[in-house]
Amino acid sequence: MNIIGRITKDAVVKQLKYERQVVEFSVAVNDWYKPRGAEKSVEVTTYFNCAYWINPKRAEQLKKGALVELDGRVG
Repeated sequence: MNIIGRITKDAVVKQLKYERQVVEFSVAVNDWYKPRGAEKSVEVTTYFNCAYWINPKRAEQLKKGALVELDGRVG
């Protein structure tokens, strides 16, 4: 799945067992639609909690408000 949105707060690096680390952050995706017969459109915001396992130094770049494009699995 491909997601494009803005980071809601600075990313956090969590320390796990066996010296593993994960970067956790949240992304907000804004969308809108206009119901049939309606005069006004409806805006919907969806939040995705994300975990990045490859490189914990990425957390330095994942700051609140930054626009990101993500590719991965939603679960």
